[in-house]
Amino acid sequence: MTGDVQHAAARAGDHPLLEKGARLGYAASGVLHLLLAWVTVQLAWTSGGEQADQQGALQQVAGNGFGQVLLWVLLVGFVLLALWQATEAIAWGETADRLKAAAKAVTYAVLAFTTVSVLTDQSSGGSGGATSGLLSSGFGRVLVGLVGVGVVAVAGYHVVKGWNEKFLEDLESSPAPWVRKAGKVGYIGKGAALAVVGVLLVVAAVQADPEKAEGLDAALHTLAGLPFGAVLLTLVALGFAAYGVYAFGRARHAKV
Repeated sequence: MTGDVQHAAARAGDHPLLEKGARLGYAASGVLHLLLAWVTVQLAWTSGGEQADQQGALQQVAGNGFGQVLLWVLLVGFVLLALWQATEAIAWGETADRLKAAAKAVTYAVLAFTTVSVLTDQSSGGSGGATSGLLSSGFGRVLVGLVGVGVVAVAGYHVVKGWNEKFLEDLESSPAPWVRKAGKVGYIGKGAALAVVGVLLVVAAVQADPEKAEGLDAALHTLAGLPFGAVLLTLVALGFAAYGVYAFGRARHAKV
C-alpha cells in the first residue's frame, strides 16, 4: 500500500464530515440495539412473530412516516461509519488493527444494506437458501463450521472486552459511570448472544441442518424453546439494551 493512498485515506478520515458521520453511526448502532432488545423481549413474552434479528428490529419502525425518516438517518450513519472504518483500515495501525477496522467497515456496510432492504420493503428471506446450498457439500459444511468457530471467537472477544473494560480504550475521554456500566453489561450480553449464533452454525455444519444456520433469529428462537427461555431471552435483551446505551456514550466519546 503506497504512502500516497495512506495519506489520502488519513485526510479523508480526519474530515469533519466523516468524523461527525462516524459519531452518528455509533448513535445509529445504539438505536438498532435498543430496537433489537425490544424485539427480543417480544419474542420472550408474546407470540413473537417478528424476525428476531437486525432486519426484524429495523422493521419495527418502518410502518410510519417518522419511522421512515429515522431509518434514513440510520442509513446515513451506517454508511458514514463504514466509510470512516474503511479509512482507518487503510491509513493507520498494525496489521491486526487494520483487519479489525476492515471487518467493522464490512459490518456497518451490511447494516446499511439491511436498512435499504427495509426501506424498499425487500425482505431478504433469511440466509436459508444460500446456507442450504453450502451445507449440501462437504466443503460447504466445513466452511460453515469455520464461520461458526469464528463467530464463537468474536463472541469470546466481546465477553473479555466487556469483563476487562477494554472498550474504554476506544474512547477519547473518561466517560460517565453509566457509560462504563452499560459497556460492561452490553459487551458481555452481546457476546453471549453471538456465542449461541456461533454454536448453532457449528451444529448446522455437523448435522447439515440449514435451519440452525440462520443467524441471530435462529439463535434467539432456540433460546426461546429452552426451559426458562423467556428469562434467558430477557437477559439477552438487557444485554442488547445496555450495549445500545453504551453506543450512545461512544457516539460522544469515541476516538475519531
